[in-house]
Amino acid sequence: MSKRSMLKMGMVMSAVLATSFAKPAAADDAYVTMAKAYVAKATAPVTVWDGPTTGPKAVGHKVVIFVSADQRNGGLLGVSEGAEQASKIIGWDLRIIDGQGTVSGRASALTQAIASKPDAIILGSVDAKEQASLIAQAAAAGIKIVSWHAGPTPGKIAGSPIFTNVTTDPAEIGKAAGLYAVAASNGHANVILFTDSIYAIATTKTDAEKAAIEGCAGCSVLAVEDTPLGAVSERMPQLTTALIEKYGSKWTYSIGINDLYFDFMAPSLAAAGIPGNGDPHNISAGDGSEAAFNRIRNQHYQIATVAEPLYLDGWQLIDELNRDFAGQPPSGYHTPVHIFTRNDIDSDGGQKDIYDPADGYQAAYEKIWGVKH
Repeated sequence: MSKRSMLKMGMVMSAVLATSFAKPAAADDAYVTMAKAYVAKATAPVTVWDGPTTGPKAVGHKVVIFVSADQRNGGLLGVSEGAEQASKIIGWDLRIIDGQGTVSGRASALTQAIASKPDAIILGSVDAKEQASLIAQAAAAGIKIVSWHAGPTPGKIAGSPIFTNVTTDPAEIGKAAGLYAVAASNGHANVILFTDSIYAIATTKTDAEKAAIEGCAGCSVLAVEDTPLGAVSERMPQLTTALIEKYGSKWTYSIGINDLYFDFMAPSLAAAGIPGNGDPHNISAGDGSEAAFNRIRNQHYQIATVAEPLYLDGWQLIDELNRDFAGQPPSGYHTPVHIFTRNDIDSDGGQKDIYDPADGYQAAYEKIWGVKH
């Protein structure tokens, strides 16, 4: 496509933007109304702690290794920082090993962690099935294991020795992202979904996104693009250009299973003459990275993220390990969905460019552990 054609396309898509939010509601008004009510609840401030208030006291010094699938991922970075904060408070030592975004890198990182003979390992987005043999090896060595985003649901992962998997319900996250597109478009969203099928949690999110969009009579799923998170920096610019050429102004919304996809879309959208607040409107079904908060705040190629409370998740991971060391069951807690848009971007810790609810979670965990910082 020539630059002139791409510029013309961008002007057309800008014109669509001027009317897209003003369109009348679609024929299925009840579904659109439901979506808007859901969004209103999911964007409300979080001020009350709804997590555990009882549990074992701190069990004493432990050495923990956080095996991260890819520290370039803003979600993993935030969770590991939260785990570091909590480790210091409870009196443990925590070290991070970066899997650098590849299957072999994750295997190497986990192998290094096992060889270090820590008391515990935290798996950060290391899929339980992908690394099942090494996870079994760690468990056989007596190493306690908890995870973040290692499986498609919170809690126990079937057939795995992982004590518990910490995550907001991925199906609910996907549903929230899909319903936000329905609500924002008044029931007229034409959506491309971006996923990475190597992760079970990603497939769960994408299936829920698709169902939410397809429940809307005036909406459609244009395509599902399976693009590995570890390769988005190389693949997304060219893929974005190809999708613009294929779908043109019909493409009005995107939903990615992670903010990372949108880190690398902007140059191609800008090259096509599409403004930062133009179609396609980009929505992330996780995790609420610093870059995503900045894009939403500045209307720069992203309108929403279904953020997870990353620091809180890090604290929960440490608490779950403490429960395992104490011979107690998992807490059973998982955080509810929360959507950040430009209207609520500065609430719930958003001014710090991370979802960090002022619900007293740190004080709650300190009280459980019997410690004070």
